[in-house]
Amino acid sequence: MAHVITQPCCNDASCISVCPVNCIHPTPDEPEFVTAEMLYIDPDTCIDCGACIDECPVEAIFPDDQLDTKGERYLQINADYYTDHDVSGGLVPPRKQPPLPQGKELHVAIIGAGPAAFYAAEELVRHSAVRVDMFDRLPTPYGLVRAGVAPDHPSTKGVEKQFAATANKKTFEYFLNVEVGTHVTHDELLAHYSAVIYAVGASTDKKLGVPGEDLPGSIPATEFVAWYNGHPDYADLDFDLSSERAVVVGNGNVALDVARILLTDPDTLATTDIADHAIERMRSSNVTEVVLLGRRGIAQAAYTNAEFLAMGDLPGVDVVIDPAELTLDAASEAGLSDGSLDSTIAAKIRIAREFSERSENAVSQRGETGAAKRVVFRYLVSPTELSADGAEGEAGAVSKLVCVRNALVDGERVGVTPTEETFDIETSIVMRAIGYRGVPVTDLPFDDAHGVVPNAAGRVLAEVDGDVLPGVYVTGWIKRGATGGIGMNRLDGQQTALAVLADFTEGVLAEPSSPREKIAELVSGRGANRIDGSGWKSIDAAEKSAGREAGRRRVKLVRVHELEGAAAG
Repeated sequence: MAHVITQPCCNDASCISVCPVNCIHPTPDEPEFVTAEMLYIDPDTCIDCGACIDECPVEAIFPDDQLDTKGERYLQINADYYTDHDVSGGLVPPRKQPPLPQGKELHVAIIGAGPAAFYAAEELVRHSAVRVDMFDRLPTPYGLVRAGVAPDHPSTKGVEKQFAATANKKTFEYFLNVEVGTHVTHDELLAHYSAVIYAVGASTDKKLGVPGEDLPGSIPATEFVAWYNGHPDYADLDFDLSSERAVVVGNGNVALDVARILLTDPDTLATTDIADHAIERMRSSNVTEVVLLGRRGIAQAAYTNAEFLAMGDLPGVDVVIDPAELTLDAASEAGLSDGSLDSTIAAKIRIAREFSERSENAVSQRGETGAAKRVVFRYLVSPTELSADGAEGEAGAVSKLVCVRNALVDGERVGVTPTEETFDIETSIVMRAIGYRGVPVTDLPFDDAHGVVPNAAGRVLAEVDGDVLPGVYVTGWIKRGATGGIGMNRLDGQQTALAVLADFTEGVLAEPSSPREKIAELVSGRGANRIDGSGWKSIDAAEKSAGREAGRRRVKLVRVHELEGAAAG
C-alpha cells in the first residue's frame, strides 16, 4: 500500500518536511517546484507511515486503499511523475534559523493579508523578538483564499487553519479595515516599523486588446470570481446570464472555475460558502453551455490536470472536445511517441483525448450522455472582435464574438500564428480569464511592463539607480508576477521574510523613529474603523454560525457595514 496525493493539493509543501524517506516531490529546492501543478508521492518508496496525512492543510492525501473512484485516477498521476523525474533519496535537511541580534526587537508591518503575507508572517513570528502587524483594507483576512478560491473547493481553504495559527501568536496583530495610503502613509509606516513588506497581490486583469472589449457583457473573470465569492467591492454587481451560451477566453484554472460555477446546479452551490446573491442569480441563469477558448494547443494549456479531470465529474454536464482541434506541436508529438514527453503534459493530452472520444462528432450537438448542459473546450482559437447587437452608431451589448483559428509555430517556446480562417460565436456574455496583473503601489517604484515592484529576492529596488531601498520589501504576486498558487506563495513569503531577518541581523535596518504602539491611535484619527484579531474572530464565528444553521461551511457577510457590525459583536 502507498499514499496518494489527490486533487486538492495546494503545493504548500508541509508534507515534504515530515516524510522520513523523501518520497514526496518536487521539493522547494528542486527546479520543478516552481512550475509543478501539484506534489506527488512515489509509490515505490512510500513506507505508508502516514505522517504526511496529518500535515496536509487541505486533506489531499489518502492511503491508496481508501480512495474513491475519482481519487483512484491519482494513483496513475502520482506514479507518472516518477517515470521522467529523477529524485534522490534521503531526509530533507532541517533549515537552520538565522541567529538574531540579542536584546533587540524587530517590528515589521505587512501590507496585505493573503497567503504570501501569511507565509512571510509565519516565518517571522518563529522568533520571539519579532513583532508583526498585518494591514488590509478589507475587514477580513486571507485574500484570494477567501475571495478567489472556488466555493466548491472547500478543502483548498483548509490553509486558513494554518494562517489562523500564525495570527494567534502573541507577537502578531491585525489592522484590518485599514487602508494604507488613506489611513496611514508609506512614510509613516517606515517611521513606526524597521521593515515594511507589501503583499498586495495583483488586483486587476489582463486585457484582450481587441475591438469591442469594453462593450456591456464583456467582463473580466476577476470581477465575476470576486462577485460570487462575496468580495465587498463587487457585491452589488450584476451579470447578464440570459443567454444560453457563455464564452470564457482563457485556459487556466480560473477559466475552469468560472465555467464550473456557471454550469453547476444552484442547489449544489447552495451547500457551499458562495455568496447568497450569487446563488439567487444562478437560479435565474439561462446558461447551459460554456465555451472555453485557448489561444494555443492542448499541450500548452495552463490549467492543471486535476482541475481538467474534474470537469468530467460535473453532474449533468457533457465535456465536448473536437478531436480535430487536439493538434500537437512537433516536439510534443515526438515526445509522446517515444515516451520522452513530460508526464504532466502527456497526462493532459491523454485526458483531452479521453474527453474527445466521448464527444466525437458531437461538437455542434449535445454530447453522448444527452446532458442538459455542456462545456466545450476549443484550442488554437483567438478572439479578434466583439460585436454589439445595436444598430450602427447605437450602443449595444455583446451579441457575437469573432474568432480566428491559429496554427502552431515550433520553436524554443511553442507559439501560434493566426490563419485566414475565422468564425463567429453567438453569445451575450464574454469573460476574459487570461491572467491577473499587478497595479502600481503608492510611493513604490513600479515595473509597468511586468506588473511588479522591482526587487531583488524581495528587497525593493529604487527606480532610478536600482539600489536597494532599506526596509522596504515585497512578496507574492506583486513581487514575481501573477503566476503560481499557494505553494509558490509559501516559498516566496519565506524568501522575503528571510531577507528581512538577514538585514536585521546585519544591521541594515533603521530603528523606528516612533513606537509601533502609536499606529492604532494614528489610523483611528484618520477615520479607520480598525478590526483587530478579536473582531475578525467575531466575524468568523458569526459566518460559521449562520453556516451551521443553513448546512453550509459559512454564510459570508459581503458588505463592509455588516462585517463591521459583526466585528463589534
